[in-house]
Amino acid sequence: MKQTKKITILHSNDLHGDFLAEQVDEKLVGGVSMLSGYIEKVRAEQPNTIYAIAGDMFRGSVIDSEYKGLSTIEIMNALAPDVVTIGNHEVDYGIAHLLFIEKCARFPIINANLYIKNTPTRLFTPYKILRVDGMNILFIGIITQDVINQTKSESLVGSFVDTAAAAAEVGKICNAHNSIDIDFTVLLTHIGFEEDRHLARQLDPAWGVDLIIGGHSHTLPEHAVEENGVVIAQAGTGTDQIGRFDIIVDTDNNCIDSYTWRTVPICAETCPRNPAMEQVLHRFTSQVDEKYSHIVGRFRRELTHPQRTQETELGNLFADIFTRSLGVDVMLIGSGSIRAEKLGPIVTYGDLIEGFPYDDGVFMFKVTGQQLRQMLHYMLREEAYTGHTEFYQLPSTLRLRYDRRKGDFDYFTYCGREVGKEIGDDALFTVGLQNYHFKNIESFFNISYDTLCKIQKPRSVATSCQDILMEYFREHEMLDAAVDGRMTILPSTGQTG
Repeated sequence: MKQTKKITILHSNDLHGDFLAEQVDEKLVGGVSMLSGYIEKVRAEQPNTIYAIAGDMFRGSVIDSEYKGLSTIEIMNALAPDVVTIGNHEVDYGIAHLLFIEKCARFPIINANLYIKNTPTRLFTPYKILRVDGMNILFIGIITQDVINQTKSESLVGSFVDTAAAAAEVGKICNAHNSIDIDFTVLLTHIGFEEDRHLARQLDPAWGVDLIIGGHSHTLPEHAVEENGVVIAQAGTGTDQIGRFDIIVDTDNNCIDSYTWRTVPICAETCPRNPAMEQVLHRFTSQVDEKYSHIVGRFRRELTHPQRTQETELGNLFADIFTRSLGVDVMLIGSGSIRAEKLGPIVTYGDLIEGFPYDDGVFMFKVTGQQLRQMLHYMLREEAYTGHTEFYQLPSTLRLRYDRRKGDFDYFTYCGREVGKEIGDDALFTVGLQNYHFKNIESFFNISYDTLCKIQKPRSVATSCQDILMEYFREHEMLDAAVDGRMTILPSTGQTG
């Protein structure tokens, strides 16, 4: 007779500092107090319960940024996950700081493919074997190429950059540990839902990988998917919901016998609050509220940034502010730098820090009209719409329409000097980019630093983006912005986007 055992795996990803419950239609939704309450409730009901987090605990709230992630680790310690992998935002405060924070964690943080070059020495423990009801459950952590971009200034740090290399690393670990009778194997990844599927297709079934729990793409699927015999799921973003697997494990053959997967809403009706967690939160919120509650700006109305791969109201506002304040011809604002989906009409310091958390500087460089056109043509390639590269918001000085069916511009004009004039190949433009984006200019725009230096050596023109925004807010009341058609993208379906 076949031997089976049941396990329950709860999972979150891309929490991004979403620690506090919100009022939605007169109901409390999300927050780590009720999330923790639900996890503890399931642990009491189902003894064989594991809670895993698939990266990006950091960034997104002033509670996180004020303490550079130390507050997040304390909150996560109270949440008590059984295993966590790192995401790209875990390195936002630097690799050295992350290694320090790891020492503060009371839970295992795993990653198999972030390493010191030339040695090669892994920076983290690559896997964790959890012992549950007599079963050995192997978790392996895998990260995305975004970490390469984020740590480019740290030349000794590297990562496998594609799923084929990551799959090979998984194979090495699985081969090394099958001999101790691994009953169940889970990849805890932060590479995006489609990349998880691609990774699954490259896994040798003999390695025995049963499950991929992922993050990074903020995907909230209707159901788990199966690829090459591997079950894959992700749980959106934040704390409004949690993923739940109930799995019957065939312990004779070390595989899934059957499973169910769903997302569970975190709300007051079904999730008890956790008083101990609320005490931890209160210690941080009481200090943060005093510092971050003062008003720094006022808009005429609420402005939105609903999607990264299109022109948005907030994107237009910020791109115009930086272009005017710095005196450049074109400031390109990374869509991902804007973390708020809406902002205003009253803007507190905390709102600004949460909505635009990356307080890096700005580099200015010169390009020809031909190079500027080529940069934006590269930015608008198909990978941009699947989350595989950066997307940028444009200032009002530029106007373009890009047809994805043709893969080319219908028009590309500069309005700063002469309205509606098509950009000449030899015209020169000063362009501003945040430091992170400038450091990765070859990856994001397909133009090299050496090429830029042929015209003029790039230079730093500001050390704080947040200072620029706050000064502008102080000097300008009742700001407004609209989607005005400066960037029109015709999608491959033939409908205007």
